[in-house]
Amino acid sequence: METLFLFICLLIPGFTVQAKNLALNGKATQSDLVRAPTSGEAIAQNAIDGNRDSNFFHGSCTHTDTQNNPWWRVDLLKEYIITSVVITNRGDCCPERLNGAEIRIGNSLLDNGNLNPLAGVISSIPAGRSLTLRWGTGVKGRYVNVFLPGHNKVLTLCEVEVYGYLAPNEAHLNPWWRVDLLQKHKVFSVIITVDSAPSRLNGAEIRIGNSLDNNGINNPRCAVISSIPGGFSETFQCKGMEGRYVTVVIPGRAEYLILCEVEVYGSPLE
Repeated sequence: METLFLFICLLIPGFTVQAKNLALNGKATQSDLVRAPTSGEAIAQNAIDGNRDSNFFHGSCTHTDTQNNPWWRVDLLKEYIITSVVITNRGDCCPERLNGAEIRIGNSLLDNGNLNPLAGVISSIPAGRSLTLRWGTGVKGRYVNVFLPGHNKVLTLCEVEVYGYLAPNEAHLNPWWRVDLLQKHKVFSVIITVDSAPSRLNGAEIRIGNSLDNNGINNPRCAVISSIPGGFSETFQCKGMEGRYVTVVIPGRAEYLILCEVEVYGSPLE
């Protein structure tokens, strides 16, 4: 009988990568707000409540007063490598108000964070729709700002989602990850899924065996990962190699080892 082992989203060593919205646990603020007649204050926190409802009068959107250079900011509380931001525009009115808004990401609070590096510009988002901005190698920062430059502007956001992973402190030489299958198996295939910075995994080796010498790195090699497109999966055939341990290692360089999913297919040996 074939057995599947599934391991999801790891940044090695010592960090976790999960496909979750980092903004949900953050703290939001904005340059100003107005009070909606039916839904109460259109506070900054509305944009990180997990609700993409784009009708302003349902109470889940932000809204500044008319002002020069309005802005909104979320503090993620820790520094992250941010790989994507999703912005949901207002649906019941005025979608053009968001045109030209800038996404700024960094660690500074100078000018309320609006001087952090420019990560992207919103040209337009149709009413009630969501726009995803992606960065292949990620953008490092604790603060994500939506900054709308210009005079007499109104900034309204119905949801801001931030995806990424905790920023590691340092790269490690020969980083590795290992799973213990708890008993010997014939391993037929291993499927690796990468994040949006896939080049870091280039040259990684998949090793399978029963030894824990050198953390399992000395076990026989199943495959070498040449490259996997960002966000995609690749299957490596191991042709029934026998072993209890499956190890992924990047040999010969200091690197971050990021695995967003590892699937191991095989059958147990009696």
